[in-house]
Amino acid sequence: MTATTPASRTARILSRPIALNGLTVPNRIVMAPMTRMFSPGGVPGEDVRSYYARRAAAGVGLIVTEGTYVGHASAGQSDRVPRFHGEEQLAGWAKVAEDVHAAGGTIVPQLWHIGTVRNQGDAPFPDAPSHGPSGLRIDGTADATPMTQADIDAVIGAFARAAADAERIGFDGVEIHGAHGYLLDQFFWAHTNRRTDGYGGDPASRARFAAEIVAAVRDAVSPEFPVIFRYSQWKQEAYDARLAQTPEELEAILTPLAEAGVDAFHASTRRYWLPEFDGSDLNLAGWTKKLTGKPVITVGSVGLDGDFVHAFQGEGSPVRGLDNLLDRLEADEFDMVAVGRALLQDPQWAAKVLADRFEELAPYDAAAVKTLS
Repeated sequence: MTATTPASRTARILSRPIALNGLTVPNRIVMAPMTRMFSPGGVPGEDVRSYYARRAAAGVGLIVTEGTYVGHASAGQSDRVPRFHGEEQLAGWAKVAEDVHAAGGTIVPQLWHIGTVRNQGDAPFPDAPSHGPSGLRIDGTADATPMTQADIDAVIGAFARAAADAERIGFDGVEIHGAHGYLLDQFFWAHTNRRTDGYGGDPASRARFAAEIVAAVRDAVSPEFPVIFRYSQWKQEAYDARLAQTPEELEAILTPLAEAGVDAFHASTRRYWLPEFDGSDLNLAGWTKKLTGKPVITVGSVGLDGDFVHAFQGEGSPVRGLDNLLDRLEADEFDMVAVGRALLQDPQWAAKVLADRFEELAPYDAAAVKTLS
């Protein structure tokens, strides 16, 4: 690829430090969370440590780990996805954080509960039920268990314990996964949340569960410890889904989260360059910053010309320039940029981009998802 952006501009815009509460991230490049399933027994090992440390050493400022299951039996569906509870699992994560710091990076775990995406009998705890706000899966089928207040309280406690453990073992913050049709998103979305109590109804009420998790996490960690919240309009089985049809509806969802203690938002889209609402060029991250005033991470096919969905179908993607991204960052539409498949393909992506070595970037090969390089 022939670079169209002068090196000085690329480095100037992407190399700026940024403060997220008490954490100073050395630059604007974030490694997006990507489920890898290379942690047997939920324990991240030496290969996982090296995987993250390589990217930190190459210039990624902030690493958001793959999703990690919180300590609730219904949180997950695989014994190869890492867990953020248990002595052995947390010891493994402490070593990951240590190696990333030694390489010059910062790191936060993504805390995750999948809700009704779980099927009865799934590992790691096959006897656990599938839980959701109303027992509805994304496709509308009703074969999961509606959550009681005791269930809600248990999940809130699990997120708070995981956050406290993250701070205790040396992480730099936490990211709460509220996107892509998983549990917190199931509460946000009217299609899967049919509750008639205080956790259902209008957008602010549907945001109550997530806001209570944020507040509990905030109380469980030091005041300066960053809390990031990831959310999306789209779901993994409903790409056209929307939590909010208007900026006003989005504000009703985000305001309780910001007030509960979110320090930064991570607005997940499939293509960062697409406008979110009619009448404005702002993407979802741009609207999030405008409505909340909080720092925001954008994401969505950064550095590649193709939707990540095609990667799951075995398709690759060509390299895409960064001019539009840099324009938006320079205009303060958003503050940081999360990179997914491009960093999966090439651990040196950040170093090459910051040094204007665009000609060394390779197209994304879907085979990259099969290894932990």
